[in-house]
Amino acid sequence: MHQSWPLRGVCGCCGALRPRYKRLVDNIFPEDPEDGLVKTNMEKLTFYALSAPEKLDRIGAYLSERLIRDVGRHRYGYVCIAMEALDQLLMACHCQSINLFVESFLKMVAKLLESEKPNLQILGTNSFVKFANIEEDTPSYHRSYDFFVSRFSEMCHCSHDDLEIKTKIRMSGIKGLQGVVRKTVNDELQANIWDPQHMDKIVPSLLFNLQHVEEAESRSPSPLQAPEKEKENPAELAERCLRELLGRAAFGNIKNAIKPVLIHLDNHSLWEPKVFAIRCFKIIMYSIQPQHSHLVIQQLLSHLDANSRSAATVRAGIVEVLSEAAVIAATGSVGPTVLEMFNTLLRQLRLSIDYALTGSYDGAISLGTKIIKEHEERMFQEAVIKTIGSFASTLPTYQRSEVILFIMSKVPLPSLHHPMETGRTGENRNRLTQIMLLKSLLQVSTGFQCNNMMSALPSNFLDRLLSTALMEDAEIRLFVLEILISFLDRHGNRHKFSTISTLSDISVLKLKVDKCSRQDTVFMKKHSQQLYRHIYLTCKEETNIQKHYEALYSLLALISIELANEEVVVDLIRLVLAVQDVAQVNEENLPVYNRCALYALGAAYLNLISQLTTVPAFCQHIHEVIETRKKEAPYMLPEDVFVERPRLSQNLDGVVIEFLFRQSKISEVLGGSGYNSDRLCLPYIPQLTDEDRLSKRKSIGETISLQVEVESRNSPEKEERVPAEEITYETLKKAIVDSVAVEEQERERRRQVVEKFQKAPFEEIAAHCGARASLLQSKLNQIFEITIRPPPSPSGTITAAYGQPQNHSIPVYEMKFPDLCVY
Repeated sequence: MHQSWPLRGVCGCCGALRPRYKRLVDNIFPEDPEDGLVKTNMEKLTFYALSAPEKLDRIGAYLSERLIRDVGRHRYGYVCIAMEALDQLLMACHCQSINLFVESFLKMVAKLLESEKPNLQILGTNSFVKFANIEEDTPSYHRSYDFFVSRFSEMCHCSHDDLEIKTKIRMSGIKGLQGVVRKTVNDELQANIWDPQHMDKIVPSLLFNLQHVEEAESRSPSPLQAPEKEKENPAELAERCLRELLGRAAFGNIKNAIKPVLIHLDNHSLWEPKVFAIRCFKIIMYSIQPQHSHLVIQQLLSHLDANSRSAATVRAGIVEVLSEAAVIAATGSVGPTVLEMFNTLLRQLRLSIDYALTGSYDGAISLGTKIIKEHEERMFQEAVIKTIGSFASTLPTYQRSEVILFIMSKVPLPSLHHPMETGRTGENRNRLTQIMLLKSLLQVSTGFQCNNMMSALPSNFLDRLLSTALMEDAEIRLFVLEILISFLDRHGNRHKFSTISTLSDISVLKLKVDKCSRQDTVFMKKHSQQLYRHIYLTCKEETNIQKHYEALYSLLALISIELANEEVVVDLIRLVLAVQDVAQVNEENLPVYNRCALYALGAAYLNLISQLTTVPAFCQHIHEVIETRKKEAPYMLPEDVFVERPRLSQNLDGVVIEFLFRQSKISEVLGGSGYNSDRLCLPYIPQLTDEDRLSKRKSIGETISLQVEVESRNSPEKEERVPAEEITYETLKKAIVDSVAVEEQERERRRQVVEKFQKAPFEEIAAHCGARASLLQSKLNQIFEITIRPPPSPSGTITAAYGQPQNHSIPVYEMKFPDLCVY
């Protein structure tokens, strides 16, 4: 053994005087480095280190000194032996003095990583990874990993000419970063790896490998050409490391981890293809804790605002990523981010409209690029609307209702409280904004399920929505109708009314019908006249096309199925007959197609409602008129009107009464079945409101004075209206004076009654009370008589089972009440 000392650079006379730890360290190195570590001597060194832990730091320093010397002399075999010895000492020793030994170890690892030799870099990385997996018993207050983060990140971007070497170095860099994260992320006393200076190096390095290998795979001709031994590539390792990093992120560290991702996607223009960006954020959303999802959404929203003046393709990519992330986040916890997200998207929608109108991002007009920008902005707007719909579909009902109200509040309307922009540019901006917001609202309302219509369509929302139905723009009116249909279609019957027809048997439609609930009845009592009025006014628009009439038919049909009771049926029939009168009288000077379409719409709906009510005489009258039209006036039926090439008549002024549905006949047959015949005889006349005067409808906009119209009940076919009484100052003054006089008379009558009971004889008072008691008893007897022998029930009403005959009412004294009703 003493003969080997000179080989190690030690004088023979002084060898015996060397410290024991140095002699033990020297003995682990063989004469030939290819022989590897001397295991028996290594065991002695390990035993010595465990027996004298205070010598561990000196052992480390001496091993470090030898390794640095061997690296400088290119004796790489001894370098490998030294690192193996260090690894074994690290695994065996867990004493309090290990911190000083670790410093020597990290110095040697850093020396290897600084080498230009790939093998030494890989060797150093492997030793560091082993060290990272060791749980230390004592904390370290001064240890720094800045060098390792920088060096491992640099290795992740290796661009060596040899593909195999490049792959190995990149994988070593990723493993090194993974080791740094594992070593520091859970130790509060260690360097904070979540600081931006570290995250700005770690995250882009991992994303670079994800992106680079993805591009290499896209260029490879066939996956079968890949070697079978390559079980793992840098992309898979980088993805696993990124998932581990994000999974360890606490609430306060999410922002620092996500920001480098956004910057990397910006710097490398990865929003436009958007495939890689979507993949990255799917990894992020599925890796972080669910309660942190809203923080990622907020980061994306802020980034979208920061890129408000970027190209439309970039913003569209961000919105697509936001859509994917929001859907995943909705399964966890979105929290207060819901309205914030929709507010940001709607704001971006408005900005996009301005960009499309001006042709530039700074408000200046640039004719050279306007067409290109309009096309790009349109793509961005569609992406925003799609994102709004996809995210809203994942929300619970209560949040979805809030979003619906929020979007509707942003729609500009021509009202006193919501002034419109003026001028040509202002009108275009208003129209585009209305269309885009209504499209968004349609996306949110599609598939919306709510059992209570009062909650689904509250008054403030319904008022604003129906106000847009009075616009001149045909596209806006169509959106309003489709939105109403989406809310009303709670049983999936909408597609069954997509085609307007006069079926002889509607049972083939297999309609899903439930009995009208009490809440729906209350809703119709409150809002039915408002709905009927807007349907009536929409029918009178001359810019309507086939889609409008199809939407009107679906709306009428869904009201009849979802919200109908006896009163609603009567009002809907009156409404449709009034629409028929619009086509017949033609005060609006409608085109021939519109008049034929109104006739056909009325025929299709009355055919449907007659079969729903199952009143035989009503069905017979509707069937007779339809058959007559088929023979002599097919242009008044949907089968000839709502086709690609409508077959119309040029002369509609001489329509005979046999072609029309007669109000007198319908009121007669339905009145005999228990329906309110008096109400059926009244022609439907909508009341005009301030809302109409503020709208852009010319026929309503000219209405200035408020009038009171009195309907006549004398003639069911041709009503005679009492002239409208104009309300003037004298009329109001007279009404006030009359009310004062009535109050004086009532006060005098009460005084006389009190005086009579105070001064009249007892016999007179008793006789007066006895007469009133007799009158009360006679009235009670009449009520009991009616209750015991009630009139027959209507022979047909809308129920859940159509077509089944109804039995007569049972007298009250024969009814069997449940136990809960017995007091």
